[in-house]
Amino acid sequence: MSRDDTRRGVAYGIAAYGMWGLVPIYFKAVMEVPALEVLAHRVVWSVAMLVPLVLLQGKFSELRQALRDRTTLLVMALTTVLIATNWFLFIWAVATDRVLEASLGYFINPLVNVVLGVIFIGERLSRPAAIAVLLAAIGVAVQVAMIGALPWIALTLALSFGFYGLLRKTAAVGSLVGLTIETSLLLPIAVAYLAWARRTGGLYLGTGDITIDGLLVLAGAVTTLPLLCFTSAARRLPLATLGFLQYLAPSGHFLLAVLVYGEALGPAHLVTFGCIWIALAIFTSDQVRKARSRSPEASAF
Repeated sequence: MSRDDTRRGVAYGIAAYGMWGLVPIYFKAVMEVPALEVLAHRVVWSVAMLVPLVLLQGKFSELRQALRDRTTLLVMALTTVLIATNWFLFIWAVATDRVLEASLGYFINPLVNVVLGVIFIGERLSRPAAIAVLLAAIGVAVQVAMIGALPWIALTLALSFGFYGLLRKTAAVGSLVGLTIETSLLLPIAVAYLAWARRTGGLYLGTGDITIDGLLVLAGAVTTLPLLCFTSAARRLPLATLGFLQYLAPSGHFLLAVLVYGEALGPAHLVTFGCIWIALAIFTSDQVRKARSRSPEASAF
């Protein structure tokens, strides 16, 4: 792979994770809209963008093949439930000033993936990875001890996205086609909810606020554009580099929560995040070292 290709991959990766890191700004802008309606619009307008993209990129045969395979459809139905849960909880967390805890969930996610790989796939846990997982567990335990409450938002986000990734590995479907299937499976439920909201007078779309209407329609682009950048990055970069770039998203959430939205960062949070950051530094260093030992010329860093 050429150096120019690698640079483009890094640019696409920064764009993807950068957009995901700034996405709380979008959900804050529509926080007056119920989280379920925001989720429904995200589904409807994503389908409206994804289906033409699948056709334009010549992936209709892949989509048709996936829809004909019962096992793939079953897996995709399960991933649909998981991604819908993840999306809804994140939207709700942003609207209720819990961006800090949401960021913790996405910082924990890579370590959750390691544990799920050991339990369900039989992957071996290296010593650095084991130390990282232990540190993360200590961080969560410290928060429970100091605050007296489990960070359930963070853990639910991490686990739902972790199981989502685990199941998606078993389905031979690309990210674009996979998201098209998932949002299409959610589409009837989303349309039914919006119809019910309109009938009961609770629908925000079309109530006279042009800004809110425009933002809700943009939900499709908010979902699709980072995915397209991520897909372009994944084709050009080694996994170790992508693994490093993924921390941009929760870092963006963290900075927005503390510096922009004024969420309290207490001693318990500092200890918990400190443990998680040290754990991620150990884990990422180990992954980069392994990637370089397998293929020294593959790493972008």
